Amino acid sequence: MSIRKRQVSDMSESMVSAVREAAAYIEQRSEAEADGPVSLKELSDHTGVSPWHLQRQFKRVLGVSPRQYDDALRLKRLRKGLKSGVGVAGATFEAGYGSSSRVYERAAAALGMTPASYAKGGKGQRIRFGIAPCALGLVLVAATLRGICRVQLGSSEHAMVQQLRSEFAEAEIDRDDEALDPYLEEILRRLEGEAPHEDLPLDIRATAFQRRVWEELRRIPVGETRSYGEVAAAIGLPAAVRAVGNACANNPVAIAIPCHRVLRNNGNLGGYAWGIKRKQALIAAEKSRSDNSETRARKKA
Repeated sequence: MSIRKRQVSDMSESMVSAVREAAAYIEQRSEAEADGPVSLKELSDHTGVSPWHLQRQFKRVLGVSPRQYDDALRLKRLRKGLKSGVGVAGATFEAGYGSSSRVYERAAAALGMTPASYAKGGKGQRIRFGIAPCALGLVLVAATLRGICRVQLGSSEHAMVQQLRSEFAEAEIDRDDEALDPYLEEILRRLEGEAPHEDLPLDIRATAFQRRVWEELRRIPVGETRSYGEVAAAIGLPAAVRAVGNACANNPVAIAIPCHRVLRNNGNLGGYAWGIKRKQALIAAEKSRSDNSETRARKKA
């Protein structure tokens, strides 16, 4: 006997509940190390919502498709397995991938290297970094040959370097302030509230959704802010407010991608990886610079 599918209207409580039910089911399957992704039909049968409608509403609420959500969970388990030392084969099995070829096809791009290299702590990767004092303490900028891969703010050089090394313990990481000087100078100008003088090449890994969010953040003018809801609406996914917040939290290149310009929907500052006081100071510096520029422009006119 066929299941009668629920009729779920756009943005209704029932729709949100169905999406959460589907997400929870995907999470359970991932935790159970099931082989292969959850099919849309399986989710439809579980939630009682038609496959097409569930797919559409899932993306509206969470910003990604059920398949992309499943992939993200499996990649998270893969990273954990690779770092635990169980080897590529063991991590592949634990993450629920059916074969090692699927891991290399689907995971290599997100890891930024092959699973084998990731398992070795980034062995063979070369990263250079520089550190400079700034109004907010210290800033660390790290880069590969392709571009900037990490920007950190802090107060202890030792702690910042340790944090940089923690992700890829076997990578070749060296300090080279002179080589990183052009990047440091641009980041320092932005820390003081100035508009970008030049584009910064970035070498970062991201999901398709994260890239959409980060590109939107870079469109926010200096001196202005947006709410998480406004960013979600700007990328065409008004219900994906929480997902936008997560994308901001996972931004690896602070300042280069200005996640500090995004506030909670109620106007509060919200969180910031480098501390609320720094976020507040960054917004204030940019607002002051912007206001002064407008004043000078009016006087000239």
